[in-house]
Amino acid sequence: MPTRPRIFVDADACPVKAECERVAERHRIEMIMVSNGGIRPSRNPLVRSVIVPPEPDAADDWIAENAAQNDVIITSDIPLASRGLEIGARVLRPNGQEFTNANIGNALAGREIAAHMREVTGEQGRNAGFTPKDRSRFSNVLEVTIQAALRA
Repeated sequence: MPTRPRIFVDADACPVKAECERVAERHRIEMIMVSNGGIRPSRNPLVRSVIVPPEPDAADDWIAENAAQNDVIITSDIPLASRGLEIGARVLRPNGQEFTNANIGNALAGREIAAHMREVTGEQGRNAGFTPKDRSRFSNVLEVTIQAALRA
């Protein structure tokens, strides 16, 4: 019998932890927040906090090693998204954009180009601000994604 999907949250800078918790509660599924510290644990018994060492990519590595097919990963980290897709997980950005096998290549290439441009120009890129519209879109996409994962 297939296991129920879980929600893995790359939690250090994630602005939608509360939205993830609401969906986990509604569907009675486990949510795992992975960080290298500094996040308040939830009192919700469905939510587990995992603290990893403060090393680069430690949270990403933990998620990639523990997530499974049909789990849902919430991250802005493109390499982690790629690793999640490789294991058959569903991957969402906090703004509601879904990473898929069809778009991950372009995302990885864009990340490399941006890194090269920062190296050449010395300028740091700017992330778009997180808006209430992003939060709403994320909540809707997560709900649809969890429903699809539960049906799979």
